[in-house]
Amino acid sequence: MKVAVIDYGMGNLHSVLKSVQSVSDNGADIFLTSDPDVVVKADKVIFPGQGAMPDCMRELNAHGLADAVRETTQTKPFFGICVGAQLLLEHSEEGNTPGLGIFKGEVKRFAANMTDARGERLKVPHMGWNRVFQNVAHPLFAGIEDGERFYFVHSYHFAPDDHQLTLAQSEYPDRFSCIVGRGNIFATQFHTEKSHRAGLQMMKNFLAWDGTV
Repeated sequence: MKVAVIDYGMGNLHSVLKSVQSVSDNGADIFLTSDPDVVVKADKVIFPGQGAMPDCMRELNAHGLADAVRETTQTKPFFGICVGAQLLLEHSEEGNTPGLGIFKGEVKRFAANMTDARGERLKVPHMGWNRVFQNVAHPLFAGIEDGERFYFVHSYHFAPDDHQLTLAQSEYPDRFSCIVGRGNIFATQFHTEKSHRAGLQMMKNFLAWDGTV
């Protein structure tokens, strides 16, 4: 089995690669690639991202990878991480940036002057460990408790048009979509590679996943 981690110069590429390799127990060939043809021919695809969405979209286009992502999301088990997940939507408020349009919806900035239940101001970006509440049963949640904590670093969040695309939510302070997906696509706002046991379990589940729900 060949698992391509898309390299377009953005994101914790080596951290993602090492985390996935560390949980592989089936002899999978897991590798970084910036070659669109190699991405399309892989059995599974991981699409990481970190930084500003305009920069990520620019680099994705510069590497000729946008069409490869669109093609692989049609048929292969596909895992998006952080900005790699945000890029799947139609548009982001960050820099007024068009996305890939795999899912209908926006990427919106957290509101200014948010406060928690005690009236204390919440900082943007949302940074640190937060609970993830599962909306539906999914193979990638195997061995992960509902309400498990994952590691977030982001100022923008998913706002899909179809609420059924939201597979899980977190709170800051209101609930927001933190995992989106449909069919063979699963995409997280949080960083699985920084989320210790739960993140590694999710990546292990991805390696075993056939893309069906």
